Amino acid sequence: MKIKTITCHEVYNYGASLQEFALLKYLEALGHTTEAIHYKPYYLSNHFNLWSVSPKYNTFPVKYIYLLAKLPGRIKALKRKKVFDTFSKKYIKTGNSIYKTNEELKNNLPIADTYICGSDQIWNSFFENGKDPAFYLDFVPDDKLKISYAASFAIDSIEAYLKPFVKEKVSRIHHVSVRETSGVTILNELDIENVAQVLDPVFLLSAKYWKETFIKKIDEKFIFVYDFDSNSFIKEIAIKLQQEKGYKIYTVNKNIKYATNNYWLKGPEFFLSLIANAQFVITNSFHAVAFSLIFEKQFVVVNRQEAINTRMRDLLALFDLNHVLITKNNITDTLNLIDYKSIRHKKQEAILSSKAFLINAIKN
Repeated sequence: MKIKTITCHEVYNYGASLQEFALLKYLEALGHTTEAIHYKPYYLSNHFNLWSVSPKYNTFPVKYIYLLAKLPGRIKALKRKKVFDTFSKKYIKTGNSIYKTNEELKNNLPIADTYICGSDQIWNSFFENGKDPAFYLDFVPDDKLKISYAASFAIDSIEAYLKPFVKEKVSRIHHVSVRETSGVTILNELDIENVAQVLDPVFLLSAKYWKETFIKKIDEKFIFVYDFDSNSFIKEIAIKLQQEKGYKIYTVNKNIKYATNNYWLKGPEFFLSLIANAQFVITNSFHAVAFSLIFEKQFVVVNRQEAINTRMRDLLALFDLNHVLITKNNITDTLNLIDYKSIRHKKQEAILSSKAFLINAIKN
């Protein structure tokens, strides 16, 4: 069967790239012909723009002073763009057409038997993609099979004005699954039933596959910090652990200055190697949590400053790991927070259930 997927494509984020690849790879392993739709709306197309200027600096001569100051760093950052583009070119198959709007998709429909939207935060109305009909498969004709796989709202509730839009669009999808229990609740409250909760696509591929395909050995002992917010509490934990254990601190976040080594310019493959080789992971990233679970690493989670914490909370709750979501009030001195023997069966059940949803949805 020919299957097309749509998700936030080429957004230069480790998790976004790896989940897109994982879904395509798993579908391919099932015997299907797969491609991602190369969808690049305006709001996902301004990454690594050398000449962008914040509105508050957009006056003469401030604009040109601002650009001169920013340009050296932006030119260096193109190296990061290059490694992500190389990963996409090698591992994420797309059609030749690039689409910028839902109307373009309607007028020049990518040909497939089945269309799948997901995963990641495609329905998060905190961002523009959650309000974009394309991510709800609006462009797909009624007679074509439509599936959402692990679509994420990433928030506990959506604003009242968006509820009719979301209800109308999701009601057209034949088989609906979301990534979080909060997503099930959102849709049930819109009278959309038979909503499945499934795992992120990265869980569809085994730890063995990830390791054999991407992981390179790193001999040093280190703590891996993946922190979107430059969070002072994460810094406190990392430095305390470093002092106690003598481990180095590795990161891929540009603004973290306390790390021993910063690999901001490395691509998704090295990101996986960092998690797989780390002695401990400290993060506020959903996909750092997901891969820590896949590779059975010890880790702790700190909430994001943005209101998108349902992703980590619901995933941890699924495996009874709420205690690794820490605050200053419940910080622990031990590294061994997770007994993986006790959760392996539950994790395997969730993976099998997620695979079964996808297989049955495509068959039916």
